[in-house]
Amino acid sequence: MLGVQCSMFDVQLKQSDSAWGLQMRVEVKESDVQFIDHILAVPLHLSSGIVREVTEARVTVGVEVDGQRAEGRGSILLSDLWAWKDDSKSHEVKDAALRDYTSGMASKLPDLCGSGEHPLSLGLRLHEAVVEDSAEPPVLARSMCSSPFDAALHDAVGQALQVHALHLYDEDVSIPEADALFEGSSTTRAIRSIIHDPIPELMAWWIVGMSDDLEETVRPIIDEHGFQCFKLKLMGNNEEDVAQTLRVYRGVKDFGVEVPILTLDTNEANPDSANVLEFLEALEEADADAYAAVFYLEQPTARDIETHAFDWREVATRKPVFLDEGLTSIETLRLAEEQGWSGLALKTCKGHSFALVAAAWANERDLQVALQDLTNTGYAAIHAALFASSIPMINGVEINSPQFMPDANAEWLPRMEGLFEVKDGLHQVPTKNVVGLGANL
Repeated sequence: MLGVQCSMFDVQLKQSDSAWGLQMRVEVKESDVQFIDHILAVPLHLSSGIVREVTEARVTVGVEVDGQRAEGRGSILLSDLWAWKDDSKSHEVKDAALRDYTSGMASKLPDLCGSGEHPLSLGLRLHEAVVEDSAEPPVLARSMCSSPFDAALHDAVGQALQVHALHLYDEDVSIPEADALFEGSSTTRAIRSIIHDPIPELMAWWIVGMSDDLEETVRPIIDEHGFQCFKLKLMGNNEEDVAQTLRVYRGVKDFGVEVPILTLDTNEANPDSANVLEFLEALEEADADAYAAVFYLEQPTARDIETHAFDWREVATRKPVFLDEGLTSIETLRLAEEQGWSGLALKTCKGHSFALVAAAWANERDLQVALQDLTNTGYAAIHAALFASSIPMINGVEINSPQFMPDANAEWLPRMEGLFEVKDGLHQVPTKNVVGLGANL
């Protein structure tokens, strides 16, 4: 399964008619946001706590492209437990603050983005504004709040031009906000080099928690949906985490998965890179086959990688280790390279523009990239799937809402059944008639 997925990345770059004229200018005219309350069908257990309810921010952005007006849509879940680690504040307090921050952004979006010759410039200006903002909530949460506006902006430009948003890189355009990252090249050229013809099928992942009854929760999804890839939520306690990894690996093997693929995520609960190395050594000693099934590790240590700086090179010789929560800015890209991270766990919830630039930057440095999730629903899940379908990801795509929030996808069924209802361990991704970032689907 994994070998098939990776071989698909060797596809020819698409040769499409250019949709982007160098003289075109994009201007954000207005934006609007609505909030939708969701209760998870199954609680999501993280090392930092348990997610039982969450707010969806669904936004609309209006743009003008050389006199042509259009609207685009985007959404994201305001996951405070993930993006805002602060035990002194309740979920209710943080959720209210995230709503306020998002609403405030909607009212001043034209000023934050301005106008420009390419929506990437506007999206990067928005990202830079939230990174530099010193107000509460913290930077990861601020990026999360801004991400649906960035997605809706690109969706709107695609709607105005009636093209897929990833076709906006067919010609070179100056992107002052990022061109310095790409010596001897340009941002648009670097992004164009990683965009390939969309892959219609992507590997699907199932989350397994520490206390999950495998017979009750995992065996049925293997039998009914063919899952072969499993993301283990661990706790940062090496003895317990080794035991859990063995339990899941041996369990899914018993359920008929011939070659299980595992990723491991402690949500920053490990104290340092030496502790992670000890875990890997203990796992390999306990069961070499289970160790071999581990595909990569998501950020094991604290998200502030400047304060909590570790050398990951020795760990990376054993298993790839990906920067996730700590990836919030262009500066953290440079730190990731210095510290020896194997690659980047990208999330569209940090901004479409930043994700594109980070993927292109990683490609130039031979770093791997994976597309992770925030239990994305609806527009956000479609956006993530389209992103992963056209840009080389080693993991397919992680879309967890069918597991934790299936009712939130109801308005997209049955027309998007292939994406939201996994079959043979795969998500079916729309590849035809995509305009913008898929809000037309």
